[in-house]
Formats: sequence, C-alpha cells, structure tokens
Amino acid sequence: MSVGWGARKIGASTARTKDGPRSFRDNMQHLRATRNMTQEQLAMLLGVSRQSVSKWEAERAYPEMDKLLKMCALFECTLDELVTGDLTGRPANGVASIPPGKSQQDVTGYDQAMRVFAWKLPLGIAVIFASSALALILSDPGLMPIAEVRSFASALVFVGVAVGLALILPASFARGAFRKAHPFVDDFYTAEQKNQARTALSTGLVAGVGLLMAGLAATIVLQADVWLAGAAFLVCAAAGAFVVVRGCLLGSRCNLARYNRRSLGGMSEEQIAAMGDDDLAARARRAKRERGAYAAVMCAATAVGLVLAFTPAAAFFLLAWPVGGIVCLAIRALRTARGDR
Repeated sequence: MSVGWGARKIGASTARTKDGPRSFRDNMQHLRATRNMTQEQLAMLLGVSRQSVSKWEAERAYPEMDKLLKMCALFECTLDELVTGDLTGRPANGVASIPPGKSQQDVTGYDQAMRVFAWKLPLGIAVIFASSALALILSDPGLMPIAEVRSFASALVFVGVAVGLALILPASFARGAFRKAHPFVDDFYTAEQKNQARTALSTGLVAGVGLLMAGLAATIVLQADVWLAGAAFLVCAAAGAFVVVRGCLLGSRCNLARYNRRSLGGMSEEQIAAMGDDDLAARARRAKRERGAYAAVMCAATAVGLVLAFTPAAAFFLLAWPVGGIVCLAIRALRTARGDR
C-alpha cells in the first residue's frame, strides 16, 4: 500500500448524514474534543508536531497511513469509520479521555520513561566500576593469598562489564524507541517540578565531586597498598558516577525544549518532509547540521587523543576530549548568537 493512499482516500471520501456530509476532519475534531485533548496532546501521542494536527483539521494536509492507524488505535475505531464514516455521534471512551481542565499533562509517559533511564544508565556504569574495584581487591596478594581466587579476578571484570552493558544497552534502546514514537513533547512540568529537578542536578554534581575527592584521598592514605588504594578509588568512582549521571539525567529531563530540538536533529529527510511544516523542516535541517558538526568535532578530538597516547605527550591525551567539548560549546554559543533555534 503506498504512502499517499491515506491522503487520496481521505480527500475523496465523506459520509453523508441528515445534517449534511461529514468528513475526516469532522471525525477527528469530534474524537479529540470529546476526549478533552488539545492539538498538542494528540500530536504528542501520534509523534508529530502540533502544526501537523492543525493542518489535518484544516484540511490543508492529510496524515500518512501509519498515523491513521495510530489514530484508529487511540480512538478505538476502524480505518473506514475514521476516514469515510460518521463518528460525530459517538460518545467518548472514558479510559481514553483526558480529565477536563488539565491541558498540561504527561500524556506520553515521558517522565516515567526518563526516570527509568535515569536509574538503569547510572546503575550500569556503577556496576562496571564496582566490579573492577572488587577485581583489584581479589588481586591483592596480601588480602587474598589463594592464587586460584586471584586468577578469577580478571574474569570478574568481564562479568561486571557484561552486567553493566545488560543494563545500559536495553535502557538506551528503549529511550531511543520512545523518542522515535514521541519526537515532540509539550512542556507539562510545573515550576516546582523544575526547581526540584535543578536541585537534583546540583545535589548530584556536588555529591559526585565529593565522592571523587574522597576516592583521591583514599588513594593517598592507602598508597602503601596499591591494590587496595585502586579499589578504594574505584568504589568512590562508582558511587560518584552513579549520583552524577543520575542527577544530570533527572535534572535535564525537564528541559523539553532541548529534547524537542534533539529530536529535530535526529530526523531523517523523509521524516522532515512528512512533517508538512516549512518552519519546522528548516529548524530540523539546521539541527541536523549542528549535530553533524558536533559529531565531527568529537571524532577529531578522539583521533587527536589516540595519536597523543602514543607520543611523548601521552600524559596530555585526555585533554583532547575536554577541548572538543569546549569547541562544541563555542559552536552552540555562535548558533545562539545568530538567533538560530
């Protein structure tokens, strides 16, 4: 079935009733209104922009087949009923309805999805660090005189990495799938929730830096035992990474403007063309160019860092990535100064 089938089918069909002909637009407006949905909320559920929904209801554009099928599932009707029938007399399904007077709501489940990711990603990172710390403890001849146990230490690192990746990768895939299904999310957070998110961010950063400093202090105190000193640092690093990453994720989840901007940058040309909005399409292409510039800068930084690692300046190879980050920030600042959004 071709992509343009939905537009041709809708444009050529209406249902005639005693009050006159009914169109897809009438059905769509009625189903949305009886469920107390704004155009923004319907757009978020369908994974399109509000402008797209507005154009559909004004009959200046028509949804693609996948969006029609999503609407059928959402409004619990068949494709023929939605496109060629008359649904204006159908009452709303209470389960699918949104409570009146609450236009700002998390209708997509965005907050829950981000909270789950904010647990799994830092936990996976912490598990990798912690397994390395335990491996160092088991490798210490003074603490573990049994040679067979010490030989198991290296295998423990691989087990820790496997467990960490088992947490990180599915969580990352789930987040990517959510973004693909809901590339645009209207800002539903209250001022109090945003303040709480900023508090979580600052608390996580402060606690993380404190834990890293504690790890450095432990290495100094335990410097007589290299194995134990390294393990102590990695334990503190595991805890520090957990609170920093979790704090950053919880704090940044309320920045929906950035979420929407990143969604624009990740769209394919086909998705951009399907939006049917020239302004959004232009913004999406600018975001894609910016994203490409960031990727190029960080790839160059990685190449420079790897080259430095095998030169007499190997002690400075880690500086390549902070410098790359600064260049990316400069690109972002320049883009903001030019007025690009």
